[in-house]
Amino acid sequence: MSFQAYIDNIKAKTGKTPEDFKQLAEKKGFMKNGEPVVKATEITNWLKEEFELGHGHAMAIYATFKGKTS
Repeated sequence: MSFQAYIDNIKAKTGKTPEDFKQLAEKKGFMKNGEPVVKATEITNWLKEEFELGHGHAMAIYATFKGKTS
């Protein structure tokens, strides 16, 4: 599955874009100044628990936090 397919599937499932997740992560204190300030595991666990994402999909969102766009 391509990176974009992961992002498209996440949006279809949750209704949220990577930018939406970034804003939520900032509110939770997981990010500051647009950069993650906690370990990837903490962020992916949150995405799995709160949004029922699988590990690969949670990692795709984390990758967007680190600057990956495609």
